[in-house]
Amino acid sequence: MITLAIDCATEACSVALFDETKLVDGRFDTIGRGHAERLVPMIAELPDKGRAERILVSLGPGSFTGVRIGLAAARALGLAWQAQVLGYPTLTLVAAMADAKLPDTPVTVCMNGGHGEYFVQNFASGAEVQDNVRSLPPADAAAACRHATIAGNRADALAEQLGDGRLALDMLPDARAAHLLDESHFTTALAPVYGRAPDARLPQARA
Repeated sequence: MITLAIDCATEACSVALFDETKLVDGRFDTIGRGHAERLVPMIAELPDKGRAERILVSLGPGSFTGVRIGLAAARALGLAWQAQVLGYPTLTLVAAMADAKLPDTPVTVCMNGGHGEYFVQNFASGAEVQDNVRSLPPADAAAACRHATIAGNRADALAEQLGDGRLALDMLPDARAAHLLDESHFTTALAPVYGRAPDARLPQARA
């Protein structure tokens, strides 16, 4: 099966094409912003313009805009190609990447959550989820960190804050590593995982 993976939930934008679990080709770029302009051209640079029988896309949490851009592209391509579209949690991919570097090592994933907070989630070895992802202020994130190894783009900051010699793996999710995910990590429910309540609030009804 030919699979296209898309991840643009963070400041990184990445795509990859797999034949079963073998990486055929991929692209990764840390762009900060501009995912809407960069994503489709990156896919078009892949063999056969990225055409696949299955599409995997990051559901977040991460950038609200980036998550929605990735989902919109995956849905559109899935419709055009009559391909199956599945989603996966962003932090789970980071945990799987960390597990590939340090097998059999539990890890706390710590990613930028916006508004000065961190997205934090703990994983047993093999990227097995141990708790729900939470958006926390740094002090609460430190209290939530269970493991001696921390991975993600805020791993260094959290390890420095804890100050007890924890190992930090500075990394961003990369679609070229999507083959590391287990089938159990995929879902047909293509709803964004925001990790925190929306910033916007509905106006309260007048008394």
